[in-house]
Amino acid sequence: MIVLDTSFLIDYFRGLDVTRKLISKEDEFATTAITYYEIFAGVRRKKSAEEKFFRRFFSEIKILLFDVKSADEASNIAAKLLAIGKEVNALDILIAGIAVANGAEKILTRDRDFLEIAKVSDLEVVFYE
Repeated sequence: MIVLDTSFLIDYFRGLDVTRKLISKEDEFATTAITYYEIFAGVRRKKSAEEKFFRRFFSEIKILLFDVKSADEASNIAAKLLAIGKEVNALDILIAGIAVANGAEKILTRDRDFLEIAKVSDLEVVFYE
C-alpha cells in the first residue's frame, strides 16, 4: 500500500506532471485522517469551491485512521527524532505513524520532514520536487 501525503494530493490535483509518473493503476493507495483534516482546513479557510470535489475524492479512497497502534508508532518516531536532535512537524509524525501502523510500504510526498522521518523509521519515502 502507498500512502498519499497532503502535499502529493495537492500537487496531483493541480496537475503537476511528476505526480502522475509516481503512481500506477496497479498500486493500492490510501491516505490518512490527518491528510483529510489538512485538506479540509485549507478548503474551509479559503471558502473554496473545491470542498465538493474533495468530499467525493475522500469517499472513494481508503482513509487510514489514527488509533492506539498509530499513536504508538508515531511516539516511537518522535522519540527517535528528538534523540538525534531533529524537530519535525507533529502532523507529519502522526501521518508517518499511521502509515507504519497500517503496513504501508511507502509514502509519496514533497514535504522534507518525511526525509527526516525516513532516517528513524522503516517507511520508504518517495520524495519529489
